[in-house]
Amino acid sequence: MQNRPLFVTGIGTGIGKTLISAILVEKIKADYWKPVQAGELDNSDTIKVRQLVSNGTSVFHRETYCLTQPYSPHKSAALDGITIDEQSIVLPQTNNKLIIEGAGGLMVPLNDKFLMIDLIKQLGAEVILVSQNYLGSINHTLLSIEALKQRGIHIKGVIFNGDANSSTEDYILSYTQIPLLGKVPVLDAINQRSVSEAGECIKL
Repeated sequence: MQNRPLFVTGIGTGIGKTLISAILVEKIKADYWKPVQAGELDNSDTIKVRQLVSNGTSVFHRETYCLTQPYSPHKSAALDGITIDEQSIVLPQTNNKLIIEGAGGLMVPLNDKFLMIDLIKQLGAEVILVSQNYLGSINHTLLSIEALKQRGIHIKGVIFNGDANSSTEDYILSYTQIPLLGKVPVLDAINQRSVSEAGECIKL
């Protein structure tokens, strides 16, 4: 399935999913979609990625849910007086490759019974897992991979974002046998040029 969407998720919150999404969108001139945005509506992840992408091909699809509060989606939705209906989250129509960015990690709840990992399964996407090196990241990365495997979700590969740690990275790759898609170093500045150049670090 050539146009199977790629779902960018991470081993936790704040590890660079939006930056990696921008790099991927620019590298392969893909479309971008963030189904659920919680908080920062004036500077959403869609806005950030659009500002970092310089090609004229990518289309930025509207979020299904724009929640006003910067919490887990289920809490943000409750504060806004709504409940997220997972059946309303439908892939946008496109003939282009589609990069989907999640919110938080895999086990983030969208409602009382439906998690982000369930949405990945529902959308038929394959996963690009963003990892970052810190104390505990091996555990978080292996747990994320185990959860994806248990649900039969295909993992396209892992991208390490930020400061390198060969011991950690080598262990994760050896133990899981998950393909390495690339290592993105800490960028001196985050702008269109650096995002475009960082694409050279990723092999898809």
